[in-house]
Amino acid sequence: MDDDQSPSTERPAPRPGRRRRISPERRSRRTVWRVVLITQLCLALLTAGTVAVAYDRLDSGLDVQDIEDQLMDRPEKKEVEGPQEPLNILVLGTDDRGCEGCGIDGEAGGGGSDTTLLIHVSADRKEAYGVSLPRDALVTRPDCMAEDGSTIPGAELAMFNTAFAEGGAACTVQTLEQLTGVLIDHYVTVDFNGFVDMVDAVGGVEVCLPKEVADPKTKIYLDAGTQVLDGEDALKYVRERSVLSANSDIGRMKRQQAFIASMVNKVVSAGTLTRPDRVYSFLKAATGSLTLDAELDSLGSLADLALQFRQTGLSDIKFISVPFEAYEPDPNRLVWTDEADKLWTRIKRDKPLSPTLKEGSINAADPVGGTATPSASPSEAPDEPSSGATTEPEAPTEEEQAEALANGLCA
Repeated sequence: MDDDQSPSTERPAPRPGRRRRISPERRSRRTVWRVVLITQLCLALLTAGTVAVAYDRLDSGLDVQDIEDQLMDRPEKKEVEGPQEPLNILVLGTDDRGCEGCGIDGEAGGGGSDTTLLIHVSADRKEAYGVSLPRDALVTRPDCMAEDGSTIPGAELAMFNTAFAEGGAACTVQTLEQLTGVLIDHYVTVDFNGFVDMVDAVGGVEVCLPKEVADPKTKIYLDAGTQVLDGEDALKYVRERSVLSANSDIGRMKRQQAFIASMVNKVVSAGTLTRPDRVYSFLKAATGSLTLDAELDSLGSLADLALQFRQTGLSDIKFISVPFEAYEPDPNRLVWTDEADKLWTRIKRDKPLSPTLKEGSINAADPVGGTATPSASPSEAPDEPSSGATTEPEAPTEEEQAEALANGLCA
């Protein structure tokens, strides 16, 4: 035998006509493994069955509203390069004050949209940014179609959130598409009845307050600094207008951005998706408080949409506000600036946010410690490329610190 050959360790084949004898010990080990495998298979089948039943129940709780026939003169979507089409998703939070704690801002509501967020997802799914639309911004609201086919008259200098009050999600989509030329692929309406349960399902959400708040009127008692809010305190945090922010709706809008970014961070970073109990609790709360378009009519459709964000890093999920300024005849109202047109052009062309539009943005990688300032900016070319460079964050300026404080955020 050659030196580089090792002796064979194979057992000789049994002689024809003779059966190999298996020792009792080995037969026992085989029996154990069979039991283990059969048990695992049964558990897998039982678990799958339980999950299927549970998710069927959740599916039945989804509120689906098909608004396609109510939309008129829709813009065309531009062809862009990428493995998929870019997505534009409109998220609407109703201003219903019927649930416990929802009337904390002291207003009666009125059926408008308390929160409006346009989320743009790039064709390569590597970037996403949300654009907050102030509810008090004055816009030209177009004619809308009601569910019964009748016409809802448009209006000049109408507050943006009146679109939802007059014609629900369909009129809001119609208004935004006509104002921006951006085609809305999906919409989601969220009420606050399930908000508390959604926050509690993920174990609370982290925020940062620049100063201590103790207000008996609104029953808000929060420490200064970074802390994790449960569902009840979180509802107060995102709805209150004057105690937490010196600049009312603008500050509340920025706090809502920071909170959504922090919730995204929590779900992705804290292993929530690996905890079936938390996922189920979160979905149970969510399905009870969502109204969806016809293409998102099941948890499977929602899951498919969520899985498209697998390639999106937390630092590539950003939140800004549409560029705005005060309306001169009435400083209590806002108007979009000319810079908003450049933002809509970037969205239609599936371009990333330019450096100037990213100023003051909140990203999901660091939602608690970033400054948050309005996105009003000097003029820039629509095709101005994003730098993409990653640098160490600079210390906030005094102006940025003051702006963050006014918004109720930590600089």
